[in-house]
Amino acid sequence: MSIDEQAPGTSNLPTAYRRIQKRPIPKNKAKLPRVHDDWGYGVITNYDILTAVGEGTYGKVYKAVDKRTNELVALKKVRLENEKDGFPITAIREIKILRQLDHENVIKLMDVVVDDRKSEPEAFYLVFEYMPHDLHGLIESKLVEFNEDHVGLFFKQLMLGLEHCHAKNFLHRDIKCSNILLNNRGEIKLADFGLARLYHKNIERLYTNRVITLWYRPPELLLGAELYGPTVDIWSIGCILGELFVKKPIFPGNSEPAMIDLITQICGTPTIETWPTMNTLPYTHNIKFRYYPRILKDHFAPNIPSLPLDLLDKMLSLDPSKRPSATDVLNHRWLQHVDMRKIPPPTLPTNQDCHEMWSKKQKMSRNKQNSSQSSQNSNYQYPTNGNNRLPPPPPGPSMNHFTVRNSYA
Repeated sequence: MSIDEQAPGTSNLPTAYRRIQKRPIPKNKAKLPRVHDDWGYGVITNYDILTAVGEGTYGKVYKAVDKRTNELVALKKVRLENEKDGFPITAIREIKILRQLDHENVIKLMDVVVDDRKSEPEAFYLVFEYMPHDLHGLIESKLVEFNEDHVGLFFKQLMLGLEHCHAKNFLHRDIKCSNILLNNRGEIKLADFGLARLYHKNIERLYTNRVITLWYRPPELLLGAELYGPTVDIWSIGCILGELFVKKPIFPGNSEPAMIDLITQICGTPTIETWPTMNTLPYTHNIKFRYYPRILKDHFAPNIPSLPLDLLDKMLSLDPSKRPSATDVLNHRWLQHVDMRKIPPPTLPTNQDCHEMWSKKQKMSRNKQNSSQSSQNSNYQYPTNGNNRLPPPPPGPSMNHFTVRNSYA
């Protein structure tokens, strides 16, 4: 369009301003990534959405029914309203990675569908097989009792799925209980590959260290490592192993310094002898470590039998080079004796789906009820003169302010 083709009401404006005003603004129409010949033709109106069951990397996850087959599915919503460049790159990565993974212990991506309810699509959905539970929801529910056989059954499946991912050269980078799904047959699926990345053993590549949920983040990432590999997943999955036995997170820190202190209290203070490369990590010199001996086996011995405890001790090595690979874990004496065909799964709830979102709502409801009862039943007036204050908690490790380099994927 020429400058002379002016819109009504712009004739008195400066020429440069009129030119800006008349420049055509392209509409951004997000398109489905063509990663599969059979995907991208489905529409959301083929599904009845029942309820929200979770929150993914870039949108909510819904339980739904495929109207055509009457099959339960999970719909992972991909929001587009804040995307300037169409389909989010994180979603494209997850789709492409899942296309290359084909294993019974990795969640199956069935389709990618468009929201056809509006003229301009505001969202797409990834369609997954539906799994009624995740480990976080089950542990928090207190509805299921896990014995050593059950833990072995779950953990061996989880390691088989992770071994497949690592064999395909992918790092998961977000292993936690809420990303480990299971059905009422006791079948485990590793899910949520939104933070996964391709990895090559012989090619050095820098990655961001701001990945993996804090409670499952390995010490090298807490100390700023940007060059790492599959051993970060081994640490995370080791934390899961401990959690399955003790029924709660084993390192529930609320900050990086708190996490380092919790880890060193159990795994020992790192030294040049136990971790020769630790001084090469960016944040090591910002931390004043307090000395702790390694007490991992003694600490967990009351809750974890000797063979899985031996495996946990190896997986939670501070030095990532000393951690076993996924294949090494599967070859450990404990898992070698786990025959999944002969172990019946625990009795899982069939009348209640146990996911992280559900368990959080249950906890909030309980806390609200307890708070209400407490306020009604107590007339005690707390002192206000400060004489009855609790002593301050012991100081954690000091960490100077640091700027995280986060320019890598």
